[in-house]
Amino acid sequence: MDVQSVTAQWKKRGFGCSIYVDSPGQEWPDFIHPCNELVMVLDGQLRMLVEDEEFIANPGDEVFIPKNTYHSLFNTFNGTTRWFYGYD
Repeated sequence: MDVQSVTAQWKKRGFGCSIYVDSPGQEWPDFIHPCNELVMVLDGQLRMLVEDEEFIANPGDEVFIPKNTYHSLFNTFNGTTRWFYGYD
């Protein structure tokens, strides 16, 4: 899994692709977007809450977040977490 291949795959599906680099404890609470979003952990770990479902995303896990859906992400890893995100 590398930036170029994920970017190319997501582009074919109509999504952009960027990377966040989060320090331990970083929180992204209570977001909602008017478009669909993809998230994939590159390294580290994210605890995610999408509507009422809570789960852990590990490297290689891809999560689809439908438009207009409340979601939160938390870096629960003891180090830096890098993750891809993109919108359609």
